[in-house]
Amino acid sequence: MKDIKISVKDLTLNYGTKTALHNISVVIPDKKITALIGPSGCGKSTFLRTLNRMNDLIDNVKIKGEILVDDINIYDKNIDVVELRKKIGMVFQKSNPFAKSIFDNIAYGPKINGINNKKQLSEIVETSLQKAAIWDEVKDRLKDSALSLSGGQQQRLCIARTLAVNPEIILMDEPASALDPLSTSKIEELMYHLKEHYTIVIVTHNMQQASRTSDFTAFFYMGELIEFDKTKTIFTKPEKKQTEEYITGRFG
Repeated sequence: MKDIKISVKDLTLNYGTKTALHNISVVIPDKKITALIGPSGCGKSTFLRTLNRMNDLIDNVKIKGEILVDDINIYDKNIDVVELRKKIGMVFQKSNPFAKSIFDNIAYGPKINGINNKKQLSEIVETSLQKAAIWDEVKDRLKDSALSLSGGQQQRLCIARTLAVNPEIILMDEPASALDPLSTSKIEELMYHLKEHYTIVIVTHNMQQASRTSDFTAFFYMGELIEFDKTKTIFTKPEKKQTEEYITGRFG
């Protein structure tokens, strides 16, 4: 596969004595959407969090194997994890705007990274909100609290906040699961436009969403990667019986 962005080799993750991921190897292509599907507790979100070392924050985690991003092992001891998380942004299941103004939510990351010029910050805020398809809805309300926005708007604001620090990869952990159908369709449309510039990996429980939005799909079951292929292949001609049974709703 050309244009590989992330290459995972023999990844095993333990929480104490419990193995949550068993020997995962997969390549994730650049500037595509890769969906991670599978029943609850199968390792999707754990795997997602290994891609920007969010699992480092949990006690008792042991990780073996390697994850290469642009051919650099992100678990190398010399890696700056703060820099890594700028490059690999994350959008969570529940929107989590700061209790600050809309403007300050977006400017927060750039400010931490040393940008204090007002004009430059204003440009970053506008560009990020435009990329997240929410600028027209909030451009006259930038001083309002981000908490005054609707759930769908808050989630797009969180995507804009992620974009403000110029990531290359965006991880999304069920970004639309708490949203109504209209807000969900806006997030899906937004993802479609974002993949022109970013590599996107999304965890979703929604089969229709995975088939609509993603280019590639990985099916996880009980901590193992059962099958990975182009989404169309996974949903029409899966190789493994387990994949077919999950997709058709016979289990999970």
